[in-house]
Amino acid sequence: MPSGEARRNEPGWERLFLAGIRTGPLVQGVWPVPLRLGILQEMATELHPARWWHPAERDKLRCTLCPRYCLIGEGQAGFCYIRQNHGGKLWSTGYGQSTGFAADPIEKKPLNHFLPGERVLSFGTAGCNLGCKFCQNWDISKAKLDEHASEAATPEQIVALALRTGCAGIAYTYNDPVIWAEFVIDIARAAHAAGLANILVTAGYVTPEARAELFEHIDATNVDLKGFTEEFYHRITLSHLEPVLDTLVWLKRETQVWTEVTTLLIPGLNDSDDEIARECDWFLEYLGPDVPLHFTAFHPDFKMMDRPRTPAATLSRARTIARARGLRFCYVGNVHDAEGQTTFCPACGTAVIERDWHAIRLYRLDDGRCPDCGTRVPGRFHPGKHRGRERRTAGHRFGVSLA
Repeated sequence: MPSGEARRNEPGWERLFLAGIRTGPLVQGVWPVPLRLGILQEMATELHPARWWHPAERDKLRCTLCPRYCLIGEGQAGFCYIRQNHGGKLWSTGYGQSTGFAADPIEKKPLNHFLPGERVLSFGTAGCNLGCKFCQNWDISKAKLDEHASEAATPEQIVALALRTGCAGIAYTYNDPVIWAEFVIDIARAAHAAGLANILVTAGYVTPEARAELFEHIDATNVDLKGFTEEFYHRITLSHLEPVLDTLVWLKRETQVWTEVTTLLIPGLNDSDDEIARECDWFLEYLGPDVPLHFTAFHPDFKMMDRPRTPAATLSRARTIARARGLRFCYVGNVHDAEGQTTFCPACGTAVIERDWHAIRLYRLDDGRCPDCGTRVPGRFHPGKHRGRERRTAGHRFGVSLA
């Protein structure tokens, strides 16, 4: 890659970076009109070569990282904001940039069957490849890096920060890590070398061309299944349902990645008994009874301030439907519900992990087995015998910095 100074001497450099037009509508709800960049010349040093693209018609580039398959012209960016065409090559501005770090309980991802009670170093960048009108992290996912305070970091620095703060792993989250896959891959390799786990929190909107490399060093993932109709995906998230279902099936059948799924229930949009039942029936057929499913509560945010918060009764009803359809591990989130957040033995029904929001109040497993009947609980648990409250955790998060 040429140096920043060399690139500034290339023809058209100022034209590319000072164009200043930032937004554009979707074309027929599918192909985005790429965004003309308004990034200062100093941002040039942050460009990193992107993967998963090829030259296309009219001297444009086709990004093949996510199912949008953005067609990106010279000096333009794709829907996600951070994948950009300069000089006939695709670059990523998301590499080496973070919008902040926090040490989170792993239950916040949410993951209930993967190293319960551990802390993970969580961070994200800016931008997103979905357009969810209800986005709960819109200040990050709808930001551009030149508009959002960011902290430069190398993979080695992030791994060192995770180790220094006593985290068991690193969670790629907040905005969708699919769009900064190159950075994820490099950090994940360094994390594994240091003995850390890797957790990807994603909407699963990734292509078959890219997903094998993205998930190669990932140990666990939580996939947001936003709803269970194409209409909801198309109208509310500006994306499509089928690629997400395809990713979930691929994760279950072709990988060893521990997978959990979350559906945020929005009153009047994706919370009907019929839609929940159809989601659970598909879940049972294609993912099986042991993949945990989380139903979480919506709160008004971003472009969806006209909807009420999700009642706790809706989450309880969804969990009842899921269990009646044959799913063994169904949880509720964003509300206080001791029963809906507890892990029960699938055979004898005894409580093996009791939770209070993100905190562990009771943890009793014997090498991942129920201590009462010996049945194995699916997941990745701490080795050895644990009784009662010896793994009790506070479940708090706290911000951390590279400095």
